[in-house]
Amino acid sequence: MANTPQSKKRARQNEARYQINKARRSRIRTYLRRVEEAIASGDKDAAATALREAQPELMRGVTKGVYHQNTASRKMSRLSNRVKALG
Repeated sequence: MANTPQSKKRARQNEARYQINKARRSRIRTYLRRVEEAIASGDKDAAATALREAQPELMRGVTKGVYHQNTASRKMSRLSNRVKALG
């Protein structure tokens, strides 16, 4: 367990960041799940709309340090290809 005041503070900060990042990850996954569900239903318009809503959330996750840039780009690329294929 943390003993010095500095390490105690770092432990508190780490827990706070963990909770914030967990909430962000959950929110992003919700948006991605909406796209997946729209794709599964075969509704191209709904899938395209869900994808447009998911993109800023995913990229915000990158700027906040929750996801790596390449990971987010890969996810967006694969989802957009699947939405295009619905046509």
